[in-house]
Amino acid sequence: MIMTKTIAFFNNGKELYFKWLAQLDWTKKIGLSLFFAAITGISAQIRITLPWTPVPVTGQVFVVLLSGTLLGSSYAGLSMIFYLGLGAIGIPCFAGFRSGLILGPTLGYLMGFVPAAIFVGAFAYRYHRLVSQITIMLIGILIIYLLGALNFAVVMKTDFFATLKMAVLPFIPFDIAKAIIAGFVSRAVLPDDKH
Repeated sequence: MIMTKTIAFFNNGKELYFKWLAQLDWTKKIGLSLFFAAITGISAQIRITLPWTPVPVTGQVFVVLLSGTLLGSSYAGLSMIFYLGLGAIGIPCFAGFRSGLILGPTLGYLMGFVPAAIFVGAFAYRYHRLVSQITIMLIGILIIYLLGALNFAVVMKTDFFATLKMAVLPFIPFDIAKAIIAGFVSRAVLPDDKH
């Protein structure tokens, strides 16, 4: 009985959230995008440094993926643009409480947040099955990897294999876990009338 009421409460809550989101005017959606930019900045401080690469493992990717589900394509992308802009103007929201124009080996990953959030937002609403959600999250991560690895190779002057070793391979286990968790969360929060 309690479980049935809890599930009904949760289902009602997610329906209400997405109805509320659809009815917001653009100024409030911009405010919500700023809120997600702040959450991204907070999650950036969840950081694990690895000794063989200047790129840390952070919590940002998880928030980037979920922003697509919770904000939709356009405003998720805007939230990541806000995140980059806030950091660029001096607010210490990048990993390690850094700010300013980060022109080092992590810039490509940060730039990849924008198209990844847009991609997840565009497809999470269309394909609602759990396997689809996890696949969408994994593709979002691949977008981040692509831009991150390209920038890393240019900045660090590494060849293809050194770039893979330092900029991609160390992060795969962490990011697969993030994608799976984000896929489960996305599947749970999207209204049941999505396919």
